[in-house]
Amino acid sequence: MTDQTQVQDKETAEADVQRGAEGMPETPAPAAELAAVEDVEEALRDVVDPELGINIVDLGLLYGVTVEQDNSATLDMTLTSAACPLTDVIEEQARSALTGGPGGGVVNDFRINWVWMPPWGPEKITEEGREQLRALGFTV
Repeated sequence: MTDQTQVQDKETAEADVQRGAEGMPETPAPAAELAAVEDVEEALRDVVDPELGINIVDLGLLYGVTVEQDNSATLDMTLTSAACPLTDVIEEQARSALTGGPGGGVVNDFRINWVWMPPWGPEKITEEGREQLRALGFTV
């Protein structure tokens, strides 16, 4: 092989090599980590019933949590009264608690499935919720 042929072969090989990001294979995005039900419930402790001043978890308003594969949550919830005028306040607090904050929140999105059966009653309040109500002067 002559020196000229070696130079041409080297130039051809270099022309086939792409440099920079254009030549790199795409790396798959890391799998999104699903929120644990316990983490969703803990975040919802920041959602306070505006009338009673107790969080919705200890008040017994949260009946269930399901986290889907897309890291969205479905909340089965009730209210102390079906005629509660503050539903929007609770929904906005839940949105802030679950999807807000640095890093995007506990879940990507959520929806509330309002449930009326079984009806809410004082027996649904947790012991911690009862202590909070007693501290506020309520008898439970």
